[in-house]
Amino acid sequence: MPVVLYGRETWSLTLREEHRLRVFENRVLRRIFWPKRDKVTGERRKLHNEELNDLASSPNIVLVIKSRRMTWAGHVAHMEDRRGIYRVLVGKPERKSPLGRPRCRWEDNKKLDLQEVGCVGMDWI
Repeated sequence: MPVVLYGRETWSLTLREEHRLRVFENRVLRRIFWPKRDKVTGERRKLHNEELNDLASSPNIVLVIKSRRMTWAGHVAHMEDRRGIYRVLVGKPERKSPLGRPRCRWEDNKKLDLQEVGCVGMDWI
């Protein structure tokens, strides 16, 4: 888990990346808990995702990333104005944006995380 989550506070997750992280987590859990003997037929079979979640006591990897990202955002928001990371967080780039759909920004993900928690319309800084 620590290797997978290195630098997770700054990640700007897309839905595809979230899905891939869940797939990875289920694959690792299947390796740990594999195989399971079926009570009715007596044959060994793969565990379903719900069974894996019941066996594993750890929370979903995407929820861990989102909660740690919110903790880190609060930490950075309380920094002094002259700190470099704070200036990067609240600063606006002076260049023109490229044509096409804008990329998913870290700040956009913070707003979505707050909506999931239930803090709608709140300025997180």
